[in-house]
Amino acid sequence: MNTLDIQESIRDVNLSYLVLAQRMLREDRAVGMFRLGLSAEVADLLAGLSLAQVVKLATSDHLLCAFRFNDQILLSALVQPSKHADIVSTHAAILMAGHPVELLV
Repeated sequence: MNTLDIQESIRDVNLSYLVLAQRMLREDRAVGMFRLGLSAEVADLLAGLSLAQVVKLATSDHLLCAFRFNDQILLSALVQPSKHADIVSTHAAILMAGHPVELLV
C-alpha cells in the first residue's frame, strides 16, 4: 500500500466517522457523547457541521478519530475469552466512563 492509498483510506475513515458521529449525536446526544468520548462543546460543534464542512474536514490526512483503549488492562480484558462474555461490554462501558472526554483545543 503506497502513501496515496493510505491517505485515501484515512479520508474514507474520517468521512465515515464524521457521518456516524453526527448521526449518533442527533439521535441521542448523551449516548453519542458517551460512546464517542466527546465533551458537550465538541459534540455541539460536530452535530452542527454542514455537509460541506464534513467533507472538507474529512479530507485531512490525519485520522480524526482516536483509539480510545489506551489502557492495556482494559484492552486485554476486551480481547481475551471470558467466562462472562455477556457482561464484557458493560464492564468496558463502566471503565470507559472513568476516562476523560476529549476537548477541542
